Amino acid sequence: MNQHVLDPAPRSYVHSIYLLARSNRGPACAPKEQSLQDVHDWLLHDATRIDSVMLMFEEFMWRCQAANLGIDRCTLHVGTLHPRVIGFSWVWNSTDELCDEIAADASAINNVAFTSNPLFKVMKEGQMIKVDLETEEGRNTGSLMQDLAEQDYTAYVALPLSAAGEMHNAMTFATKRPGGFPPVDKERIRSLIDLLALHVERHIVQRIARNVADTYLGPIAGRRVLDGEIRRGDGDAIKAVVFMADMRGFTQLADRLSGPEVTSILNAYFDRVSDAVLRHGGDILKFMGDGLLAVFDQKTLGEEAAAEAAVKASKAALKAIEGLNENPPEGLPDPDLWQPLKIGIGLHRGEVFFGNVGGEDRLDFTVIGRAVNETSRVESLCKPLGRELLMTAPVREALSGDLQTGLNAMGEHALRGVGKPVAIFAA
Repeated sequence: MNQHVLDPAPRSYVHSIYLLARSNRGPACAPKEQSLQDVHDWLLHDATRIDSVMLMFEEFMWRCQAANLGIDRCTLHVGTLHPRVIGFSWVWNSTDELCDEIAADASAINNVAFTSNPLFKVMKEGQMIKVDLETEEGRNTGSLMQDLAEQDYTAYVALPLSAAGEMHNAMTFATKRPGGFPPVDKERIRSLIDLLALHVERHIVQRIARNVADTYLGPIAGRRVLDGEIRRGDGDAIKAVVFMADMRGFTQLADRLSGPEVTSILNAYFDRVSDAVLRHGGDILKFMGDGLLAVFDQKTLGEEAAAEAAVKASKAALKAIEGLNENPPEGLPDPDLWQPLKIGIGLHRGEVFFGNVGGEDRLDFTVIGRAVNETSRVESLCKPLGRELLMTAPVREALSGDLQTGLNAMGEHALRGVGKPVAIFAA
């Protein structure tokens, strides 16, 4: 998942929590008057057609507000399967009329601000917690309770919804009504939560499916598979710039380092190269040992833009590897055992088949075709030609300005499986 940093103002979130999306539709997104039965019926019918958790949750809360249930602040928390994120949350309150979707990255589990929050016990142990914010004891429960009390909230309730792996899903409620939530409101609210929880479970399953598909297939291929392209042969012929990167000397590196040490170096290398590709609009299709295969789709980006994006991504990747050599992060083996890390990148432009290939019961969503094979051959020339980035004439022809004039002609070279020599250029 790519993190798009959004400014959370006028709200603020602790480190390791970042804002993904925000809705500010306010009370206008719900009827002005609602009965408990109205909200109940909405959950059974119209709410099922809302695809966004954030928009569904926001409308649910404003409907509860219209039903006079006394909820002035509410949060919803769910766990997920994702390599970098442990969970998602939605935060609504009636004061600023905002509804935020936020994510907690993996480091949040070690953040004192998170583990000391009463919500952590709810999610970890399945406890229900009630705090009377009108008492000194309640206000001193933690920093969050102090903050809520200063904002005139009188009661806070956190309860588990259901277990999702090792952590429970959860909701929290806070009110500004004197005396907190009266018993009759607690029962009315609970009857709605049970229905809302079913929607939450449905959305969690869908989100996890998207996360897994995006993580292992990439966002474009993952979306296509989830949309139903699951049969062998499903796919399209596309015109794209094919990007292939390979680490120099990987075999020797694997011979002298342990498996975990090699893995840590590979991950550092792939982190930097894949980040450069994704930031420039490429779609990563496969990690092959120490190699990476990606495409820049001309239909999506445009012919010239796809070529420029591929070249800029390549240069950014090489600069990132240079930074890795100069300032290796903690956790990597002794630099003397692997530095300098060198890579080669090959670019070629042509038509490829983008879709499902494999056996009847085990498929791979990838790209195949002559252009892919030729890109591999171009990349293999990096070492003998002493260059880090090579490309073919079709890529050069799609470029303009300095990106084109700044290239060096490396002559024509025979590529295995290609009938005639191919003009190669170096950046």
